Amino acid sequence: MLNNFIQTIYNLADTYWVSNMLGTSEVAAMTLVFPVIFLTLSLGMGINVAGTALISQHTGAQQKKEASKVASQMFAFTLILAVTLSIIGFFATPYIIKAMGGKGDVLKYSTQYLQIMFWEIPGIFMFFVYNSIKQGQGDTLTPMLYNVCGVVLNIILDPFFIERFGIKGAALATIFSRTIFVIIAVYTLFANRNSGIYLRLKEIKIQKDILLKIIKIGFPATIGQSASALGFIILNAFVISYGDQTLAAFGIGNRINSLVLMPVMGIGSALATIIGQNLGANNLERVKLAFITSIKLSTLFMVVGGIILSLSSKHVVGVFIKNDPEVFALSNQYLRIISTSLPLMGFFQVFIGTFQGSGHTIFAMIMDMGRLWGLRIPLILLFRKFASWGPSGVWYAMLLSNAIICVVGLFIYLSNVWQKKVITDNVVAS
Repeated sequence: MLNNFIQTIYNLADTYWVSNMLGTSEVAAMTLVFPVIFLTLSLGMGINVAGTALISQHTGAQQKKEASKVASQMFAFTLILAVTLSIIGFFATPYIIKAMGGKGDVLKYSTQYLQIMFWEIPGIFMFFVYNSIKQGQGDTLTPMLYNVCGVVLNIILDPFFIERFGIKGAALATIFSRTIFVIIAVYTLFANRNSGIYLRLKEIKIQKDILLKIIKIGFPATIGQSASALGFIILNAFVISYGDQTLAAFGIGNRINSLVLMPVMGIGSALATIIGQNLGANNLERVKLAFITSIKLSTLFMVVGGIILSLSSKHVVGVFIKNDPEVFALSNQYLRIISTSLPLMGFFQVFIGTFQGSGHTIFAMIMDMGRLWGLRIPLILLFRKFASWGPSGVWYAMLLSNAIICVVGLFIYLSNVWQKKVITDNVVAS
């Protein structure tokens, strides 16, 4: 939970300083490009999901050597992929922003911010590898500590960099503060051989059978995350059609909402590890107990969080918006509507953690894609044509899509098809 909270603080810190030191256009620019960053990261997230599933199941089955082989393949493939995406993204940025409907100041600021942020991709992908290895072993504390150091440095550097470089400074501060601790974290994977799972330079080479297994498990997660990111790009295109103020309000509301969602995101991540380790150990009863416990915890956190957010939305929004009444009103409206669906988001994260931890990422993909492409975007189009709700139609579509997809997740869970292990007794399955 703390690790997810810290990740959220990265975005909140940038949003806070940009909104207070620069203006609405810069906040709208950051909001516009966020799904593009998420789309790029989704390619690495799939490898992270596959690594967590395989390493946790090998750990539960006491197969440390096989787990180390998976870790080495993740590192080699992820490094190549990250550098390639950074180069492509840097040169493609202006065309991407124009295709998303960016114009005027939003186009200028979005391009400046996104081109720099693409050089953060290798650092983030390497930390995905580190986090996957540690999480697969059940260690969520060490990655959290590195993230704490990074976010504290980012908060300190943001105002100085933004004052000197404008919106580009927010990106530079984030890259600098994150990369330093990523380098340290990755170094420990090679230096610390007492943990049982570590990297060796001579093993950092492509091994086809293991890599194909990682890709087989990770590909559905990548497709699901990518489709989700593309859906948010389309969603942003709808939102920006209502004006820069609406897009800025949407961005601020999402940052605040993600902070409230932090507990259930942590529960989902922890659940993936527990599911994987106990499936590896053939302890199906504990798998089911972990699921039920996670549902109870997420419901408690999200009901309390929804009530607090609904009652305090004006005060929270006021921290970010001081001189734009329209953005303030739209942000407050968004938070009050979306707070009612927070328990549903808790269920969603538990289902995703269950299916990812079991290695049956196809079901997580179905939920990710179905929520946005099968439900949310069609509902937005429907409300836009037949209702006169304006931007509120987007908020209501988000609420309804969350409810329906949770029903889908429940049916998949009850089918029990996700309970089969994705490893063999002795080696990684081919």
